[in-house]
Amino acid sequence: MIKKEKARFICQGCGHTFFKWFGRCPECGEWDSFHEEKLEKKAFYPGLSLPQTKPKSIKEIEESSQKRYSSGVKEFDRILGGGVVPGSLVLIGGEPGIGKSTLVLEVGSRLSGPESVVLYVSGEESVEQSKLRASRLGVNSAYLYVSCETNLEEIVRQIDDLGPRVVIIDSIQTIYREDYSSAPGSVAQIRESTAYLMKLAKHKKVTIFLIGHVTKEGAIAGPRILEHVVDTVLYFESGRDYQYRILRVVKNRFGPTSEIGIFNMEEDGLKEITDSSKLFLEDLSLDRGTPGTAIVPTIEGSRSFLVEIQALVTSSNLAIPRRITQGIDYNRLCLLLAVLEKRGNLRFFNQDVYLNIAGGMKVNEPACDLAIALAIVSSLKNKPFLKKTIAIGEIGLTGEIRGVRFMEKRIKEAVKLGFTRCLVPYCESRKMKNLPGVEFIRVGRVEEALEKGIKEE
Repeated sequence: MIKKEKARFICQGCGHTFFKWFGRCPECGEWDSFHEEKLEKKAFYPGLSLPQTKPKSIKEIEESSQKRYSSGVKEFDRILGGGVVPGSLVLIGGEPGIGKSTLVLEVGSRLSGPESVVLYVSGEESVEQSKLRASRLGVNSAYLYVSCETNLEEIVRQIDDLGPRVVIIDSIQTIYREDYSSAPGSVAQIRESTAYLMKLAKHKKVTIFLIGHVTKEGAIAGPRILEHVVDTVLYFESGRDYQYRILRVVKNRFGPTSEIGIFNMEEDGLKEITDSSKLFLEDLSLDRGTPGTAIVPTIEGSRSFLVEIQALVTSSNLAIPRRITQGIDYNRLCLLLAVLEKRGNLRFFNQDVYLNIAGGMKVNEPACDLAIALAIVSSLKNKPFLKKTIAIGEIGLTGEIRGVRFMEKRIKEAVKLGFTRCLVPYCESRKMKNLPGVEFIRVGRVEEALEKGIKEE
């Protein structure tokens, strides 16, 4: 009697396992996402075994004397929480060609030294191709080793031989374990390879950087558990028409989340940008007085920078007027238009409204509500917003203007760039200290803000 070989089917979208094939995953709804995996007895590979550990009382555990060390890139250190943590596992995701390999190669070069060997494992390029990129970036460190390998057991052997301080895996989707029958890039291979690398990083106190592919929706490819296993998750964001790249922290066990680092893509690699306000307001004249624009200081993590809100309101011949946004939530625009109609006695039922953040930046915080409303009304009435003025505040459904966090930090950033007046809520202005050369225009409701902010000087 022939023994039937058992198999299971794993969804490549969500990682759920079933014992029969489905055209559409019952869990995540993805079509044609099931891959077959044979259920066979796994071989034991001594090269992938780590010493067993015993539980300890928390009083017996000594505090680690190892401190963070600098990567040589200030923006990268800042978003990690102050530097690279020994023994951490960092996952970097982003679209193809956005600069993931370029960044980690530069960081690896700066981290390398006589007492800090770095191993760069490329599963997608040959060592000669990696050398071409390194030459373009000016990377020529004798302590940066490059390997073209995808077998995890062989990678572990190279780590044991070299004893590196930092290991870079480019990319995790190309790594496979021989004791699993599924193909590289499958859910099982990614999950098990990442889990082993996490144990290896903790045991040897080696910092490991993983580069991850993304799906067409922009999420990191593979099971969601991949992001739960690692210590830190970084996402590269960028508009295709802009040179700058934003590296955003989504998860960080050793520092704050929602921090961003801004880099500029140049011929010789990524260059960090420390003054981001000048990047987004590079061509802004403080005295130009153009209708439909307003400036607001926004906060991303611990960083404050100024962005320009642009609005265009035109007459519409459509039964349902257009509402188009870029960089701002569409539903937020609809909410603010409803408040302006109800509380400001304005009419938008026959007007197309277009809203944009100059420079391709995305802003989601409610502190931009007041600037958005002023830009829209400025375009509707064809009257400019006050010159050299910023607007900060959240607008409620009843028309009140609420305070926001980090008000003083926002205003100081604006003053540094030459702004002299601030349209702020009453509740926040009482807490603010008098800043030299700054005039505060205090408003409590949206009607009052429109009256004080949109007028001829």
